[in-house]
Amino acid sequence: MNYGKYVFSQVMEALPRHDFDSCVQKYQGEQYAKSFSCRDQFLAMAFGQLAYRESLRDIVACLSSHRSKLYHLGFQSAVAKTTLAKANERRDWRIYRDFAMILIEKARKLYIDEPGIAEDVAGACYAIDSSSIELCLSLFPDFPYVSTKASVKLHMVLDMRGSIPMFFDMTSGKVNDVNFLDLISFESGAFYVMDRGYLDFERLYAIHKASAFFVTRAKHNMLFERRYSNLVDKTMGVICDQIIFLTGVQTEKKYPDTLRRIKYRDAETGHVYIFLTNNLVVSAYSISLLYKHRWQIELFFKWIKQHLKIESFWGCSPNAVKTQICIALCAYLTVAILKKRLGLKRNLYEILQILSASLFDKETLAELFSNDSLRNDTDDAVNTLSLFGF
Repeated sequence: MNYGKYVFSQVMEALPRHDFDSCVQKYQGEQYAKSFSCRDQFLAMAFGQLAYRESLRDIVACLSSHRSKLYHLGFQSAVAKTTLAKANERRDWRIYRDFAMILIEKARKLYIDEPGIAEDVAGACYAIDSSSIELCLSLFPDFPYVSTKASVKLHMVLDMRGSIPMFFDMTSGKVNDVNFLDLISFESGAFYVMDRGYLDFERLYAIHKASAFFVTRAKHNMLFERRYSNLVDKTMGVICDQIIFLTGVQTEKKYPDTLRRIKYRDAETGHVYIFLTNNLVVSAYSISLLYKHRWQIELFFKWIKQHLKIESFWGCSPNAVKTQICIALCAYLTVAILKKRLGLKRNLYEILQILSASLFDKETLAELFSNDSLRNDTDDAVNTLSLFGF
């Protein structure tokens, strides 16, 4: 047994303190702070995520009931609801966005050896998508809205090796998804998989000029001409594999190079899909397999909405909402980092469930997650959503 440190403090030790302080100094996060530091704010909000708290009042009440333990949990001062709410409202949310980006780099290095999707796909594979989180319009009047609903949209580039976010941004709900492509620095040789909502040939050509590859779905009214067709193995579900060029008045100017058009029938559902890519080397079946794995980002959004506290917000300003989302992602990344460093064979849902009930224990993390009595039954494990396939 570890009689020196609580489980929560052990989890927070995985966070790089120097990098966090650098983010705070960059945006002068503690310029007017008297006692409640940015680290205390982060610890309180992260505790709320890991402990499944429902509100700021819930967080403060829980921490106040363990007031004698706060110093050993890493807090420099007691947490008051008003103080925490004002910090979320006023302190620049970019502090926690930049810190999340630092954790992303650390997590990606740990998951770089995850198996690839297809043997002939050597580069990194990323899925691009967004998810709208609806807000109550009367409580969030500062958010631009669509129809009668206010919403914030979380845009994400997800590394499909380990389901680790590579880059993210937040906008109002009325911002078009395709604008997110303008913010991404595309890696040479990497694959970017996206749905038809990102079908903008001018932006796709920018990916092509960056020596990166894209995989997306074609629209049925796309104007094109076929140059030649490649041989296909129809037993794999590939119907045709064509090299084409666009003939539309505008699309021909926006994408003057050749494209590859692949028609594929899913054996499980019988649905026919038409894919577009600028990669002319990878097999047609591998291209369809890449798009099939794009579903990982849908699972990611579903997972964080179910298991992290971003569906009910703890503040009513854009800054508070963005702060909460960024710290929720930091909590996700922290657990993902611990999972790899400790060699845990549990999925993230199990890890978070165990942590939520053990944050005030003094058991070591290795002992906590190796206790056979805490293992879920097989039937329960089947019903949980696993991002890591365990």
